[in-house]
Amino acid sequence: MTAAIAAHELRRLFRSPLAWLALAVAMFVLGLVFLTLTDAYLSVIQPRMAARPEATGATDHIAVPLLLWSGIVLLGVVPLLGARSFAEERQRASLQLLLAAPLSAAQVVLGKFAALALFLALAVALVALLPALLALGTTPDWGRIAAGLLGLYLLLASYAAAVLYVSALTRTPALAAVGGLGLLLFLAMLYAAGNSPAAPTDLLAHLSHFGHFQPFLEGRVRTEDLAYYGLFTLLFLTLTMRRFERLRALP
Repeated sequence: MTAAIAAHELRRLFRSPLAWLALAVAMFVLGLVFLTLTDAYLSVIQPRMAARPEATGATDHIAVPLLLWSGIVLLGVVPLLGARSFAEERQRASLQLLLAAPLSAAQVVLGKFAALALFLALAVALVALLPALLALGTTPDWGRIAAGLLGLYLLLASYAAAVLYVSALTRTPALAAVGGLGLLLFLAMLYAAGNSPAAPTDLLAHLSHFGHFQPFLEGRVRTEDLAYYGLFTLLFLTLTMRRFERLRALP
């Protein structure tokens, strides 16, 4: 049944003009970022680096910043995609059908999350096309790019889990989108605060999504970062399941 729910939710996403519009705008912005980074590299950075044997290349100056920007830009897209998962069904009173169905909370929540995760995999695949273009004129560090793409996907999946929980708390998609965006921005601010020169400790950065995304961009796939994203996602999926059970218990 989890697969059936995931397939149903995925069809809803693919039929949603808002989902495609949000993804198109995000890719347009990232395309401009890619062109800007490429132009700066070719016109300014590469001539300066030409005489240095230890000089960094296109991966450092184009692909890595692009992946970082992808995490920032798609932070605004995931709440739009996930906000509808529960909130829209509550608004239309169709959630009662799921609550009354002989399905466990895990089946419902994991099905909805799987659909979001698959759609976000498409987004990451589209992002991957941009650094792949670097192969036309240079030799990228494919291992580092692959690690960055893995980190980006884990980052987006954790976004989705958090937004799914916010959606289960609210009755309208707009409120769920705003609440989800606020939560994700708060986590991003933790990273900025933790990396501030005035910060007494980097604990806040370790609690933030981006604090664990940075090592992937450096080509390092660390167990602690995988564990962070896994536990974060599991935490919010568990909270969502408990919320679903509470809704089921309401008269």
